[in-house]
Amino acid sequence: MAFGGFDHNKNNHPMAEINMVPLIDVMLVLLIIFMITAPMMTNTVKIDLPNAGNQARPQDSESIALSINLDQQLFWNETLVSRDELQQRLRQISAQAPQPELHVRADQNVPYRLVAETLADAAQAGVTRIGFVSEPDAGK
Repeated sequence: MAFGGFDHNKNNHPMAEINMVPLIDVMLVLLIIFMITAPMMTNTVKIDLPNAGNQARPQDSESIALSINLDQQLFWNETLVSRDELQQRLRQISAQAPQPELHVRADQNVPYRLVAETLADAAQAGVTRIGFVSEPDAGK
């Protein structure tokens, strides 16, 4: 038996059984804590997300293709431009009333630094309509 008696002369050897009562008490306390905190974790912020479709969007407004190739060259609608020319053109399109959408196409092996710098240039110029162009997965 796990409990010791009041007679100390009988059992002088150490107890070899595990006392389960403290372990059960700890488990019951943890169970109560988890029962109280679990409903708090299921409350989320309600957001109305848009539905995504796999159909191509119709081109309703002017768009500009900004491409970055593997050699880290910038192309504005298939015309090679320097970074200074790019910044000037970005300022020009940000001033237009219906601002054209900037479609960024970058080779997958281009360093992220160059893409981030290009996006930072667009943000500094005031371009707000930026989209990323990618190729659909051929395996799917």
